[in-house]
Amino acid sequence: MPKHAAQRRPRHEPIIPDKLYFRIGEVARLCGVETYVLRFWETEFPQMRPNKSGTGQRLYRKRDVEMAMRVRRLLHDEGYTIAGARQVFAQEARELRSKSPQLPLIEGGASTVRIKAKLQKVRTELRDLLGILSAPPARSKSRIGSTLDRKLFD
Repeated sequence: MPKHAAQRRPRHEPIIPDKLYFRIGEVARLCGVETYVLRFWETEFPQMRPNKSGTGQRLYRKRDVEMAMRVRRLLHDEGYTIAGARQVFAQEARELRSKSPQLPLIEGGASTVRIKAKLQKVRTELRDLLGILSAPPARSKSRIGSTLDRKLFD
């Protein structure tokens, strides 16, 4: 067997522990790569975006770990380049979008007229709410309120 064929043979995938968050060192061990590789993959694959703690530490969710393992498999086991792996993800996203069910709006029916009327009513109510929320606060007419208003607004 050629040397390069043995290197591309899929390896056994480790089981991802049932945890909410994983630190970068744990993910690196699960994927069998160094932490700097994971940080580089984050720049190359927008799907890999771990959360960051208040101290800036990366916190990977299970789906982030699965994505990292998938990237590793594509690059290391299947021999894709980074551009090729990006194309694989883009193709999968296109297929997913094309398979997602679309809800057709049947034009001309009585139900369409009712739907449009309801949408128009909701739109009007939202505009009214926006007007209410955008208006400056009313000044208080009470003596205490007037004193506060003068102190705050003068």
